[in-house]
Amino acid sequence: MKQNGFHASPTHLDIIIDEIGDEHVSTSVDTPLRADAFDKSDDQKIVEIANHFAQIMDILGLDRNDDSLSGTPKRVAKMYVKEIFSGLNPANFPDIKLFENKYQYNQMLVEKNILFYSNCEHHFVPIIGKAHVAYISGGKVIGLSKINRIVQHFAKRPQVQERLTMQITKALQEVLETQDVAVVIDATHLCVSSRGVKDVNSSTVTANYCGKFENEATKNEFLKYIEL
Repeated sequence: MKQNGFHASPTHLDIIIDEIGDEHVSTSVDTPLRADAFDKSDDQKIVEIANHFAQIMDILGLDRNDDSLSGTPKRVAKMYVKEIFSGLNPANFPDIKLFENKYQYNQMLVEKNILFYSNCEHHFVPIIGKAHVAYISGGKVIGLSKINRIVQHFAKRPQVQERLTMQITKALQEVLETQDVAVVIDATHLCVSSRGVKDVNSSTVTANYCGKFENEATKNEFLKYIEL
């Protein structure tokens, strides 16, 4: 660290901050948001983020007059707000319609290999993974595509994998009005593979089993379906 022209030793706080990032510690099940997180419109956020990102590019020494770079600040800002972090806004939660379980199907329904892209909240680099989701109807069902949309909604935030797993579980329990939900996520973190330890072979698996899925036989049946 350099302060006023002199090199300063890292403080205890600096060390803690680095350790939290490298160890992928999650501080809360809920995404940490300020009370005024949605006071500004998406268009206002895009303008402000674009201005700040332009400053970052300037500090890095990039020439924003170059044709290839001139539009980058706005492109990045629009991508942040409208795409990769759009799941921060609860207004973007998918519209879910519940249906009666008229078939009286009382076994687990499994939706596996749901591909998602998220971003590590410690370094803002991609997390790429697959989610495997199951539920046992308590009398209500939803369209299959809605399961995918719920996964994508929570993935489109700065995330840690443990929180993402639990947020998907909680949302499905509330939507389906049942505790009988299981979620397993298998993902690769670019903060591990492209920086730091640079391990390109490992992946991270997290799981949350609730209700009937806490029964060992039911859990194993689910794991057999998803081949884990």
